[in-house]
Amino acid sequence: MLPPRLPDPSAAAHERVYRALRTRILHGEIEPAASLTLRGIGKEFGVSMTPAREAVRRLAAEGALQMSSSGRVTTPELSNDRIEELAAIRALLEPELASRALPRAHFALIERLETINNGVGQMIARQDASGYIRMNLEFHRTLYLRAQSPAILALTETVWLQLGPTMRALYARLKRSDPPVHHRMILAALKAGDDPGLRLAIRTDVTQGLRMLKV
Repeated sequence: MLPPRLPDPSAAAHERVYRALRTRILHGEIEPAASLTLRGIGKEFGVSMTPAREAVRRLAAEGALQMSSSGRVTTPELSNDRIEELAAIRALLEPELASRALPRAHFALIERLETINNGVGQMIARQDASGYIRMNLEFHRTLYLRAQSPAILALTETVWLQLGPTMRALYARLKRSDPPVHHRMILAALKAGDDPGLRLAIRTDVTQGLRMLKV
């Protein structure tokens, strides 16, 4: 009988670094074109270069980071064309997720979404950019989980990840003082069981702001 395999500590370290960096990027805690170093990542998380490198490679494969042949690591600074492309992808995927979630949008879900939306308003009042991004994504993800379409949701989350640093720049440009108006339209459509209205509200919500970033 073979002895049991011991867990690989470097794999656990890589996963920890990956998850922490991914969350920061997703929530806009790192600005566009920010430089990172493998040494700095390793030092911050108390790991060797190997798990730091593997975490960065994984995030680079998802489009969340860029890694040059020299080893320079940066967050992406999106061009106008790239912003337009990602906005178009969101406009395709997210209305479909919302539509699939609509038949399962019971009262408790809508109540939960209203609570999250209140949290979005609190983050705006505090001028907390990363908190706003986090709560805004939670609003959408809570709804989309009801779609029970994990493949579409995984694709959507990859787009969110690529947009994370750019969303921080968007927040600064919008200078919001109130929760997104389209969230109220989404909630109203859910309550009314209005599929066309829900699709329109989602599509407008996820694209209108992004297209304001184009210069």
